[in-house]
This record gives sequence, C-alpha cells and structure tokens, in this order.
Amino acid sequence: MEYSALIVAAGSGTRMKLGFNKVYAKLSDGMTIIEKTLSIFQQDEDCIQIVVVTDCAEHFEKMSGRKDGRMVIVAGGKTRQESVYNGLHAVLADTVLVHDGARPFLDHESLERIKKTMESESAAVLCVPCKDTVKHVVGGYVVETYERSTLQCAQTPQAFNTDLLLSCMHKAFDDHYIGTDDSSLVEKYSSSKVAVVEGSYENYKITTPEDLR
Repeated sequence: MEYSALIVAAGSGTRMKLGFNKVYAKLSDGMTIIEKTLSIFQQDEDCIQIVVVTDCAEHFEKMSGRKDGRMVIVAGGKTRQESVYNGLHAVLADTVLVHDGARPFLDHESLERIKKTMESESAAVLCVPCKDTVKHVVGGYVVETYERSTLQCAQTPQAFNTDLLLSCMHKAFDDHYIGTDDSSLVEKYSSSKVAVVEGSYENYKITTPEDLR
C-alpha cells in the first residue's frame, strides 16, 4: 500500500531544556532524533513521499541530512494541528501516515500492521493498553476512576484517508476546535470509525531528557 508520511517536527524543545528543537538532539547511536524517525520511512518502498513539517527548513536541511527525492519540507504552524494541516496540503498519496518527529523508535512490525489495516479502513491509530489506573481529577480531587481494561494509549503514526483528515481539519478550524490528536478530529467530525492497531511500548515520544537513550 502506497502512502505519504507526514512528519511533524516543529517545536522549541522547552520541556527538554535544550534551547533548540529537540528533534536535533542526538541519541546514543549518534543519530539525531529526526534522522532516526525518518529512517524507517526512508527504508520503506511503499512510502512514496515524506512531508516534513518544520519551523526552520534551512536548519532542518543542515542538521538532519539524508534528504532524498521523496522529501518535501513545509513550514509549521502555531499549533501542532496547524502544522499537520499545512503538511496535508503537500501530501500526494490517498493515504497519509501522520507521525511525531520526536518518536524515533517506531518498529517495522507496527508500521506493517497499520499499513495492512488501511487496506480496508479509512482511519487507524496505533495503541497500547494503559498500564496504570487513570483518574479523572478536577480541582485537585479524584471525581472518577476509569475502567483500565477499556483504555488504550494512542501513539503515532496515525493513518488516514488523506481527504477525510483534511475535511475534518477544515471543520475543526471553522469550529475553533483543537483536538488532542489527529484521530480525535475524525471521531468528532465524521462518521468514519477509527480502527485500533496494536502498537509497541518501545514506540514512545521523547518529551524529557530522561527519554533519551
């Protein structure tokens, strides 16, 4: 199944306390986070295009390397949702996989599972079961405890029919609505079901210095 990968790599790295975009930080193998993130898509023949949404194209080209003919660079927006929206306008394939630039440990098996799912679905998201009990807290007090067996933690990539996600994005902006992730827009603004695909706990997003390895 051919697809476009949309990599969201804009940001300031505030929580990482780096003073620069965290995707340019180096992992223990010497690769930058963004290099590692891109590599699995660069090695996949089904990926016909890689759209990188970044806040500084010149800096990205200097720091990331490994640019190939499939790569397109798009300017980021004020929010992640705006950045994805900007990137969608450059997407060529009918199917798009939206992935966090700071999630460099996506494994081949998870990628193949979500690609296979998109052969028959219009939207799909990688998920892993929640390990911890989740509390609903208001004003510093627990008001509800959720049933853990029904809860899953969403990851990326999240896969969509490109036109479907773009249509939902349009509706969200008209409503001034900011979703918690891309699939939440499809849940809210379409009748399409979002399929859950088994992910991996190793496919985590680098958010704090402790996440680097």
